Parts: sequence; C-alpha cells; structure tokens
Amino acid sequence: MHQLNNRQDYTGGRSAIYAENGVAATSHPVATQAALDILRAGGNAVDAGIAAISTLCVVEPAMTGLGGDCFMILSKGGVGKPIGLNSSGRAPAAATLEWYKEAGISEIEVPTAHAVTVPGAVDGWCRIHADHGKLDMAQILAPAIKAAEEGYIVQPRVARDWGECVSKLARDADSTARYLFDGKAPKVGDRVKLPELAKTLREIASKGRDGFYKGWVAEDIVAKLTSVGGLHTLEDFEASEPTYVEPISTTYRGHQVYEIPPNGQGVTAQVILNVLEGYDYASLSELDRVHILAEAAKHAYARRDALIGDPDFGPVPVERLLSKEEADFIRSKIDMTRAAPQGEPDRFVHRDTTYMTVVDKDRNALSFINSLFSGFGSGITAPKSGVVLQNRGSSFRLIEGHPNAIAPRKRPMHTIIPGMLGQGDKMVMPFGVMGGQYQPVGHAALISNILDLGLDPQEAIAAPRSFAYNGEMLLEDTFKPEIWEGLRARGHDVKSQFPVGGGQAIWIDHERGLLIGGSEPRKDGCAMGY
Repeated sequence: MHQLNNRQDYTGGRSAIYAENGVAATSHPVATQAALDILRAGGNAVDAGIAAISTLCVVEPAMTGLGGDCFMILSKGGVGKPIGLNSSGRAPAAATLEWYKEAGISEIEVPTAHAVTVPGAVDGWCRIHADHGKLDMAQILAPAIKAAEEGYIVQPRVARDWGECVSKLARDADSTARYLFDGKAPKVGDRVKLPELAKTLREIASKGRDGFYKGWVAEDIVAKLTSVGGLHTLEDFEASEPTYVEPISTTYRGHQVYEIPPNGQGVTAQVILNVLEGYDYASLSELDRVHILAEAAKHAYARRDALIGDPDFGPVPVERLLSKEEADFIRSKIDMTRAAPQGEPDRFVHRDTTYMTVVDKDRNALSFINSLFSGFGSGITAPKSGVVLQNRGSSFRLIEGHPNAIAPRKRPMHTIIPGMLGQGDKMVMPFGVMGGQYQPVGHAALISNILDLGLDPQEAIAAPRSFAYNGEMLLEDTFKPEIWEGLRARGHDVKSQFPVGGGQAIWIDHERGLLIGGSEPRKDGCAMGY
C-alpha cells in the first residue's frame, strides 16, 4: 500500500489493527473474540473462522444462520493459488419449472417455502474443517453454544436489523415464539437466549454434518417446510454436498483479484474492476470516480442478470466476461458527462449477510461469507431446532430458458462473494463486503480505495459508499454537497441511503511480518489481533 499525501481522512472513528500472530475481523465483537480465542488455543484460520461464523449465526440472527449458505476462499500459508469452496444449497428434486407453472406460481416470493433451498452452510463448515481444520468441532462451536444457551447482549446494529423484520417473523408462529418477545424485537442491551439453536449446535458438534442433514434436525426442518407447502424431502438434505472450485481471477494494478466462480456473482466485481483499470483512477476527481463506478456497475449488472446461473445446468461465459476486450467495449459506452439509463434490475433488494475474515500465525488466510439472503431469510423457523431458513430460492427465475431458471437440484445465482487479493505467488488480503446487490460494487470500491488511493484497510472500508442501482444513484450522507450536485448535473437520480454494506479485510505484509486489519464501522463489529 502506498500513501497519498492529499487523501481525505477516512477512519470511521477507528484505526486499523496491527498485529503479528493473528487477526480476526467480523461484524460483531463477540464473534471476533471467539475467533481470537480459538487462535490462541492453537487453532488455525479455518477453526477460528468456523467459531466466528457459528457465533454470528447466534448473535446476528437476522444476518446469517445455520439455515443459510456459505462460500469460502482459503489460502494455505499465504502462498500459491487459493482454494475455493461453494457451499450454496440446491433446489428440491421436485422443484421443476413445470410444477410451478401448473401451480399458477409466476414468481417465488420471499416468505414462502418455495424460496428455501437446502441450506448449505453447515455442510461447508464441516467439509472445510475435515480437510483443513485442526481442533475438535466441539471446541470450535463452544462459543456459539454458550451464547445460545446462556444468552448474549443485543448490540445496536443487531437491534436495528432485528426490528426491521418484526412483520416477517410475525407471519410464522414458530418464528414468533423463538425470535420475538411479547411480539417485539429485542432492544439494545437486552439479553437473548436461543435454547433450540443451542441444541442444534450441540448435535452438529457431536455428529458433524450428519447432525444437521440426517436425524431429528433434518426431520424437523423438512416437516416444517412441507407443512407450509414446500417440496423438500429428507433425501434432498442427505444429498447436500459442497463443491471445491478453482477461484476465477482478473488483474488490477499488478495484483490478482480472486472470486468464487458462478453460480456466485464474483465475476460481476471483476468486470467492474476491468473497466476501472482503463482509467487513471487515482488522478480523477471524486465526482468522476463515483460516476465511472456507477456506469461500470450498470453494464456489469446487466451481464450478471442475463448470463449467470448454475454452470452445472448450462455454460456461463466467464472467459468472455473477464476479457479485456469486454472491458474496452464497456468503457467505449461510458459518457463522462451523462448518466446512462439502467436496465431492469434483479427484483430482489437485500443487504443481509455476514462476512468475516481471519489470518493466523502461519499466514493461512480465510475469506468467509455466510448468509440467509433477506433479513431472517424466508422468516420460516423449524420449531425443534430453532433453525431459520434462507430464501435463496427467491432469486430463481420462473422463465423457461433463462440461465437462472429453477430446476431440480439446481443452485440459484448467488449474491454472496468472498474475495482474495494476491500479488505474484503470495496472497496479500482476504476481503469481503456484505450488502446483497451492493457486493460487487463494494469489492471494486474497496480494492480501488487501497490500490489506487493508498488507503489502509480500515480507511478503505470506512470511505463513503455510492451505489447506482434500480435507476437510482444511492449516496451515503458522508459525501460532500458538491458530489451530490455534480452527479445530479450529469443526470443521476441521486437519493440518500442508510449506510450500506459491511466490509472486513486483513492486509498481509509478508516483508515486515505484519497483519493489518480493518472492520466495518457501519456495524457493531471490530478487527482484533494479537
């Protein structure tokens, strides 16, 4: 990282964390502490990552859960090509396009059983642990179990997000009984216990993936889903399986940016970066940078919505999308004086995901994202296990021939994307930015903030965010008035937005033996090291 003498001061009220032996960065202080405790106990980045994510499933239940999906990128020792794991769930075997047509369903609604794909998260945890972990799973899950059994204190952002989901939770009696209190969301400082979830975590600690995908937990989830019209079977759960994948990469300013390939949308972030690389971005005004990012994103998202689906069911033209010729073509369509119209977007707006990253003393680096999709997912809870079920299936299209059309055992297009930045044969930064549709723009902005503007991870995460989406230019209030006015003059429909997304990143300084961590000031969490 270089430093620009005239750069704006972005800190988010906190400084970056500098440490030697290990750093964890998550969206909740309890989860960050859980990861550090595991590292100090002799665990590696994989063990610490699972400890943090499982804890987040308890203390940030609107954002993530056992009933969701996950993706990971793992660097072993910080050198060589990273490993990718896709643990996104599949549609039930009975979920044919014809079935939905005959049932008169033209759109998969969020608060329905049809939006629930088989949860892949726990499968992913158990696979990466079996192949690359060190400690016993019972020790790793102990912090999450303790939080669920003994209770935890609700933090400010958690309370806000929970409060936005009251009406969704109230639709389901089992969700109301377990996640509402006298019909209300908990307030800041309240203590919450989730005993059913603790019991499920203990089952996983004892039996591994079979503790979730077989036996009473699976039976509980399937019974709940079928009771509200779902097509799920126990066979669908037993057939669940994560997939190791080779991360796709593009270059940016002499670095490699790695993402999980489709069915994830990581390629969208890489398309945006390819476009930005053609500009002398650091020398541009802030107004020009925001405008270019918006215009690049419009083109990248249009390609995402038209072309990305499960590659097991049809080809996805990743090589073409990542070509420099494609980037040149997109740049030729960008007018620096005028905003282009935006095509019809994906109809689902969501920002509810949890991302965390950890690097250990051996420089194993884990980029890890776990999500329910919308806040509290589908809002459907299995009663005995306390598992809130995702709504990933709501991104499927019920359009014959579309790459993302629903089909038996098919994975939907996913918004969650962990990232990894490399330089030569070394990995220099695991990173991620939560925020649903915003994530590709968030990845591109974070990388550009570091490599173009010379910001450290904390400054890069805290910098003001913009997002051109659904025909609007959304700006955080931290932008200066002249940026708002300049964008309006170029034809952008500028609107204010609540702080969007949530990022974490850890820079690995191999030469000095340092780890530099940054965490999202828009959320409750922190980066910590030792």
